[in-house]
Amino acid sequence: MEISRINRGWVMRSHDHLSQAEFDAAIENITARGGGSVRWFVCEPTPDEQRFAATHGLTLDAPLLHMRCDLPLAAQHRTPDGFVTRPFRPGVDNEEWLAVNARAFADHSEQGDWNRDVLATRLAEQWFDADGFLLYEIDGRIAGYCWTKTHRTIPPSGEIYVIGVDPAHHGKGLGRALTIAGFSRLASLGLRNGMLYVAGNNSAAIALYESLGMRIVHRDEVFVGTVRAS
Repeated sequence: MEISRINRGWVMRSHDHLSQAEFDAAIENITARGGGSVRWFVCEPTPDEQRFAATHGLTLDAPLLHMRCDLPLAAQHRTPDGFVTRPFRPGVDNEEWLAVNARAFADHSEQGDWNRDVLATRLAEQWFDADGFLLYEIDGRIAGYCWTKTHRTIPPSGEIYVIGVDPAHHGKGLGRALTIAGFSRLASLGLRNGMLYVAGNNSAAIALYESLGMRIVHRDEVFVGTVRAS
């Protein structure tokens, strides 16, 4: 079981099925470290694991889908003429991006809760590359963004890490254009495998990604709840 701090909550990830003692130990670990919101990702939970979650007040949320595609995207998938992005500028764009991100993910408790400290932590990661954090502006203001990252796996792959559009600009095709721009950027680095994660109840996003040639390769069930501090 992996336990990691995400923003102001916790994420637990299971790579193998757990015993009661292993699950209880993970919860006790979080309790001892101050408690907080918890998201547990597990592939094909057993009836016992479902019972463990219920015992600790965790309930089933929308699943997390892992989608992949080949890069570059098919020739017909191109950004519109005149669609130009620019790199994120650390220390300059932080506040405006946080405001746009909060609006874009107002209904998402994890992503919409990013603050200055969370962003600073991500910008300090070894994998961060400002040239891969694409911003699209309308009238000089951020209207949407596509943040990419690379993985030194074998073979290497490129991920759309976070993508969002300001609700004020919904319906303009920005999500599709930004997705294509992000994967185009990754393909330009020589990467041939693209990926992203999307909530299983986000039917509009899933349909968009499938229309670009992406396919679902893995599904995690997600249990959510709050663990009290000791």
